[in-house]
Parts: sequence; C-alpha cells; structure tokens
Amino acid sequence: MATKTRIAKKSIEQPDEVREVPLGHVDIVTVGEVQFVRTTFEPGWRWFDSVRPIAGTESCEFPHRIFIARGSMHVRMDDGSELDLIPGDFSVIDPGHDAWVTSSEPCVAYDFGKEGADYAKPQR
Repeated sequence: MATKTRIAKKSIEQPDEVREVPLGHVDIVTVGEVQFVRTTFEPGWRWFDSVRPIAGTESCEFPHRIFIARGSMHVRMDDGSELDLIPGDFSVIDPGHDAWVTSSEPCVAYDFGKEGADYAKPQR
C-alpha cells in the first residue's frame, strides 16, 4: 500500500493574516494544521497593555514555543517565575503569563504550533 507524502510551503514575508496591536504586529501563515507566527514588538510593548484589552483575559492564555530572532523579552508567569529571552533562545511558555520587550530595538520572535489562530484576535 502506497502512502501519500505531503510537502507544502508559505513565506512569512507574505502572511495569510496580519494583526496590528499597540506597538507591534503579528504575522501569521498556516500550512495544513500548523501555524507559524512572527511577532514584531517595539520597545515599550507589554502584553498586559497591548494585548490584554484585545484578549479579555488577565494574562496570556496561549502556550508558546518561541524563538527569539532579534531584541529581547522578559516573561513573568502567573506563579511568579520569570526568565529573560535573548536572540538565539528557544523557549516553551505555558499559558498564564505576561511579557514585555526589554531591548532598545524591536523584539522579533517566531512562534510555532497550532494555537496562533486566536492570538491577539478580538474575542466576541
């Protein structure tokens, strides 16, 4: 019995969707069931101030598998644990956190998974 091999691609430079947030934007491409998200957040961006009003939750409820390409970010979990992310870092961040840019340049990060469909999307 033969199996079908799937191969597909899209460019993040031509995203399927762009979501603007205060001090940043989110570019999203979807290939099959996988979402690839590039976030670009300017100095001064903080999830609590920029995305919380859109999400309607007290902290970010999305899980992230994130790679920092440029700039830096600080993450604080609801339980008080914290970490700094710099270029080259890959991190898994569970739901229940706040984050903010700590660099003087934009923080560009790439997020992998299936959960990006609703990130920074107004909830009805």
